[in-house]
Amino acid sequence: MAFSKSYVPYGGYWSTPYAKWQGSFANLHALELAAQTGRKFFELRNVDPTRIDNVYLGMTVPQTQSFYGGPWTAAMLGGERITGPVVNQACITGIVCAKMAAQDVECGLVDTSLAVCADRCSNGPHLYYPSQVAPGATGQAENWVLDNFGHDPWAKNSMIQTAENVARENGITREQNDEVAARRYEQYQDALADDGAFHARFMVPVTVGRGKKAKDITADEGVFPTTLEGLSALRPVLPEGTLTFGSQTHPADGNTGLLVTTKGNAQALSKDANVEIQLLGFGTAREKKGYMAAATIPATRAALADAGIRADDVKAVKTHNPFAVNDICLANELGFDLANMNNYGSSLVWGHPQGPTALRVVIELIEELVLKGGGYGLFAGCAAGDTAGALVIKVQG
Repeated sequence: MAFSKSYVPYGGYWSTPYAKWQGSFANLHALELAAQTGRKFFELRNVDPTRIDNVYLGMTVPQTQSFYGGPWTAAMLGGERITGPVVNQACITGIVCAKMAAQDVECGLVDTSLAVCADRCSNGPHLYYPSQVAPGATGQAENWVLDNFGHDPWAKNSMIQTAENVARENGITREQNDEVAARRYEQYQDALADDGAFHARFMVPVTVGRGKKAKDITADEGVFPTTLEGLSALRPVLPEGTLTFGSQTHPADGNTGLLVTTKGNAQALSKDANVEIQLLGFGTAREKKGYMAAATIPATRAALADAGIRADDVKAVKTHNPFAVNDICLANELGFDLANMNNYGSSLVWGHPQGPTALRVVIELIEELVLKGGGYGLFAGCAAGDTAGALVIKVQG
């Protein structure tokens, strides 16, 4: 469905810094951390959480008592009478939450919804599935994070194998992947300029520890310095592959939040009522088995058609790019300028905490368009199961 009534208040969103795998957030409960961050955001923006009608909680890695997910998170945020479901669509969970929130507004079911996404890839759960009919009644064990990174039960391959399949089919080389990885790191440096002025537009610091051991995490943790020379020295992850650890993302921890509401409420909640942010179109797609990195192409076409615009109408493009391959094939097929996609950074550089990732990319897309004076923006990202999602927004003012 094409959206016509769904808006985001300017400044009506947040992201924590993202912490590296087994880093500063590794032992923090993801939902409690999201609630702590959300409360700080409400205080900074002077937003009354009780005016929120519904919460969509996006998470992909279970946490203790996350069975109570949406209602528990809403209560910790200050909305004890607010409820909502838990959403999990792997790496595009964030924009699926935004879509569901927008659908509520479009249908007149609610005035204001909050999409809040939180995950902790570090110290993911180890699950045991009992089986009384197996020999010796031995059940099945699963490392929720690592086993699912490494094996798609339908396509029978790992996520990096899907990227290598796309690279091989499209003639994408090791050198091209390295060039994109180096460029994305260079773009991220623009977000750090002027003491991190770009990140300060939406990022909420996190305090870790107590008393004398307390420290404030004010910037992304785990970003690796990247040069073409350094990338060229790395070995491919798979034999004779085109991708190294430098041209793919890394697992991370963190959370994000986004308000979706009516045009009037967006103006009232905005930190600048002259800036208008509208959700316009959404698209999803599924590629053939084992070609996840290419799924963004049909998803993008669907989102552009839903929004009623063409690729050349888009002023800024941001992607969830777990592999450099993703950006190359999308740019080649849609005609985007590869060097100017993902200004100010992307998940390839700052990491991938799963559920929150896409929403942070959308937040950065909004801020880039504001700095450019407005225009259409596109988010596209792939997700587990050879799927992808795309979102078109329009910023004015």
